[in-house]
Amino acid sequence: MSQTEDASYIPLNDKRIINAWAMFDWANSSFALVIAVAVFPQYYVALFDAQEKVLGSPNISFLGMELPPSSLFSYALAFAYMIIALSLPLLSGIADYGGRKKRFMRIFTTIGSLACISLFGFYAGEDNIISYSSLLIGVFGFVLAVIGFAGGQVFYNSYLPLIASNDQVDRVSAKGFSYGYIGSVILLVINLLMIQFPETFFISDGSLAARISFIMVGVWWIGFAQITFRRLPKEPKPKDDTDLLSRGYKELRNVWRQVRQKKNIKSFLASFFFYSAGVQTVIYLAAIFATDELKFDGSELILLILILQIVAIGGAYVFSKISESEGNKSALISMLIIWMSICLGAFFVTSKIQFYFIAVLVGLVMGGIQSLSRSTYSKLIPANTTDTASYFSFFDVLEKVAIVLGTFSFGLIAQIMGSMRNSVLALIIYFVIGLLILMTVNMRDAEELEAQA
Repeated sequence: MSQTEDASYIPLNDKRIINAWAMFDWANSSFALVIAVAVFPQYYVALFDAQEKVLGSPNISFLGMELPPSSLFSYALAFAYMIIALSLPLLSGIADYGGRKKRFMRIFTTIGSLACISLFGFYAGEDNIISYSSLLIGVFGFVLAVIGFAGGQVFYNSYLPLIASNDQVDRVSAKGFSYGYIGSVILLVINLLMIQFPETFFISDGSLAARISFIMVGVWWIGFAQITFRRLPKEPKPKDDTDLLSRGYKELRNVWRQVRQKKNIKSFLASFFFYSAGVQTVIYLAAIFATDELKFDGSELILLILILQIVAIGGAYVFSKISESEGNKSALISMLIIWMSICLGAFFVTSKIQFYFIAVLVGLVMGGIQSLSRSTYSKLIPANTTDTASYFSFFDVLEKVAIVLGTFSFGLIAQIMGSMRNSVLALIIYFVIGLLILMTVNMRDAEELEAQA
């Protein structure tokens, strides 16, 4: 592992740098909310529902396979995360060795934002039939957008220990998530107004407004990211431009050896993996649960999503304050207990009002646990480490694999048991395992290392 005083090339706790870093969350969170959660999934479903009425069959032909639209969406998501899981660790090794964190952030941001813009070409003709070329644009545009988002995120996260000291890292991490929630909500509200009242914006219909919103996400993403790219300081000159592929692999292997020898990092990553399977599954499937189990309509779902996002802004700051007074470990434990209560409550919920209350709780701990997980891991990384992208690649890849595990088990249990309520209840197991492993993590080691640095 490379450790050097060159890590000081970025001044710690510089407000201008921190604000520029947080603006990247403002920029790319528009994809996470508008494309991944709110507008694109509903547009996708509506498009294929209309085609089914014409053709009389829900299945679609894609690459020689006959698939239901929901399966195609799931497979596209799984394929994107598989590409990310396979490629990012090696790319992060190259970025660490060659001083290319910001360059990779630019590359993935460009890929993701242009992919979002390309989704404008995903539409049905006047006969409500989706052409094969349009289908390819929709599927591969979505896959590339996911790759761009997740790819940029790992290098963005890797800057956290380089710009903030251990006593400030919780607050800085929370600022990033809060910027992301605020920015994405602003753009979502604009997009929803366009879709609901297209004539006001001189747009012919809501479908066209949805497609225009995909362009807006891409422009918003790449536009605001320029603030980050311009203000983040330049990295040190690359150590050696030759044979970066093999050198990147060696860098990754060196970091992996370090991770294996550090009990606290291993234990935290294991805990993070299990509770992330629960957290991410709830985030991804809350809207589906509300639709199928409680019969929420489109406008009620949008309100639900807005509640989650707005409360999450405060949640990230609330738990950063709790971590300052009680420590990261205590704050995470308290949130995991709340997550278990959420799953138990969702199992028994019978009314929409009750579910809105649960949504408030989800929003409170959603922002908090994502922010504190990132900052806690940052604290556990040895001081003066420059290989931060490689360290965070393990963190981000584990989260992606946890998404696959959580969503697959959720669907399997629902299929076997015949109800998503049982699936939600079963998610408690992931939180319990994560909690038990977290109890073994010793945060004092990180505090002592910071005091000695």
